[in-house]
Amino acid sequence: MERVDPQFAKNEEVAYGFMLHDVGKIGVPDSVLNKPGPLDDQEWAIMRHHPEMGVKIVRPIGFSSDATDVILCHHERWDGRGYPNGLAKDDILLTARAFAVADAYDAITSDRPYRYAMSHDRAVSAIQEEAGRTYDPEIVDLFVALIEP
Repeated sequence: MERVDPQFAKNEEVAYGFMLHDVGKIGVPDSVLNKPGPLDDQEWAIMRHHPEMGVKIVRPIGFSSDATDVILCHHERWDGRGYPNGLAKDDILLTARAFAVADAYDAITSDRPYRYAMSHDRAVSAIQEEAGRTYDPEIVDLFVALIEP
């Protein structure tokens, strides 16, 4: 696993990337964002553009690649089946791989228009089931170790 610089946790630009990761959803119609059921192929195509749209929004403000890389890559998957660029494994920036796990936990434990929030235990289980496919397995192990009593 890549070694993380001790300053990583203090990097303001990375924090901005975390906070602004979904800013590109401003360009996604409410009918797609709030749909109470599964998205169709056309709706998924629209949704998959939100990372690129997010980068287009924040880049002119002057955010560094530390922020924009998180915004762009937070939906890439460990197995290469993510979006927008189909990156895999270590080709995905470490900060984006770490954020993807935290973002998934937040999404799973929050109510959505198409489902109710799940419990902490179910969220952890769902994330562990996707280790090695969707998520970096080492990041998942670290995340679980941090949040479990």
